[in-house]
Amino acid sequence: MSVENRAEAVAKNVEGKLQEAVSEITGDPKDKVEGQAKQEEAATIHTIEDAKDAVKDTIDKV
Repeated sequence: MSVENRAEAVAKNVEGKLQEAVSEITGDPKDKVEGQAKQEEAATIHTIEDAKDAVKDTIDKV
């Protein structure tokens, strides 16, 4: 598990949520799509880190 990668994902998720919220106020559909994309990227980073953790746990058990 990379704490640095997880922190990056959390920051990107927050940034995406804020951007999406601002789009609701301004009515800018581009900001909404970009905010959602950032949230998806954050979810992908978390999934990759979870996979790394699972592999490491499996190796440690062997």
